Amino acid sequence: MSADEPEQPGSQPPDASTTEPVRGPDLVRAALTQARARARAKGLAPGVTPKRRLRAVEGRSGSGADARDPVLFGAAIRRLVAERGWEETTTAAGVLANWDRLVGPEIADHSRPESLVDGALVLVAESTAWATQLRLLTRTIQARLREQVGEGVVTSIVVRGPAQPDWRKGAFRVQGPGARGPRDTYG
Repeated sequence: MSADEPEQPGSQPPDASTTEPVRGPDLVRAALTQARARARAKGLAPGVTPKRRLRAVEGRSGSGADARDPVLFGAAIRRLVAERGWEETTTAAGVLANWDRLVGPEIADHSRPESLVDGALVLVAESTAWATQLRLLTRTIQARLREQVGEGVVTSIVVRGPAQPDWRKGAFRVQGPGARGPRDTYG
């Protein structure tokens, strides 16, 4: 309202000193003014809904960066591995899975990694001749692995020759002349 406009009789908010009952738009204005006063007394700002107030209290952000934001798959896996302490296990699995790339095709064609536990890499050669050759190359293989996967991942290399089928079952075995062999039941 400007100063040069004449005042209209119903345009001002109702006064507490008036004894006339308030009606229509003035009643709505009075109720709204009363509600705003109660909200200010409670410390609430106008326009803040209870849900928004709850977010602010819990420390959640709206448009800012948040732990719930989408991330790249690789970053999520790296974070999971770090949180669970699986770095050593994933490094060992990487050595076993990428064996041909780490040592080259010639060595990989004639050997396979069997296990990598506590830094001890167990290799199985395809023949006794290759087992001997791999034993001679252990320092070279170990140096190559140290360069590519890091220090301390592979601390020793155990080379085994080709294995024959093992008929024995279980951890406990009977030793001696009375021990039963695989062909005892064939008649």
